[in-house]
Amino acid sequence: MENGTIIRTTDLVKIYPMGEQSITALQDVNLTFGRGEFAGLVGPSGSGKTTLLNILGSLDAPTRGSAEVLGLRVEALPHKKAAELRNRHIGFIFQTFNLLPVYTVFENVEFPLLLLGMATAARRKAVMDALEWVHLADRAKSRPNQLSGGQSQRVAIARAVVKKPELVLADEPTANLDAENSHHILHTMENINRELRTTFLFSTHDDKVIGHLRRKITLVDGRVAKDEPGAGR
Repeated sequence: MENGTIIRTTDLVKIYPMGEQSITALQDVNLTFGRGEFAGLVGPSGSGKTTLLNILGSLDAPTRGSAEVLGLRVEALPHKKAAELRNRHIGFIFQTFNLLPVYTVFENVEFPLLLLGMATAARRKAVMDALEWVHLADRAKSRPNQLSGGQSQRVAIARAVVKKPELVLADEPTANLDAENSHHILHTMENINRELRTTFLFSTHDDKVIGHLRRKITLVDGRVAKDEPGAGR
């Protein structure tokens, strides 16, 4: 991949078999994303947004075509290499937070670094830095059931960015939050995007998120209908 390109999809197709029939979730998707973008896939449910995120995150494979992430063709990666790509280079943020209830906030954010085998002192600094980014350093010893929804999503953001990944994939990250918390979460992600030059790619149909995007890709029935600048700065 040329310098600065994080993602490139070429004639990407995803078809799910459904008994004797099939559903085409993505059809001839050609997109390129560069380092430091703050972009979103928008469109109604069933338009292919989450399917595309899952392929880019090496959680799924295309039926045809190619998806390159950081110079690696996702569809050609063995399971071990795909896991390494996710663990080292991609952060994930989901609408359901997915925090481990028996662990503290610190331990939830630390978990990705344990997978990387990072030394204890470096790991502690990285976790506390990530919690500072989301303004939750004072809640490091709390457990998820002691947090509000907005705080839980901020912990999920800290967990996604603690390893300073090149790419963060966020699937409907504000779906369970009110307007005030949504805007706070989005400002947090914008600050991290600018500070670390991490590429953020959202899947959303939430107008609050769409208002912050600097690039908006509209999917309709699995195809790219529009690719245009967003209203975000």
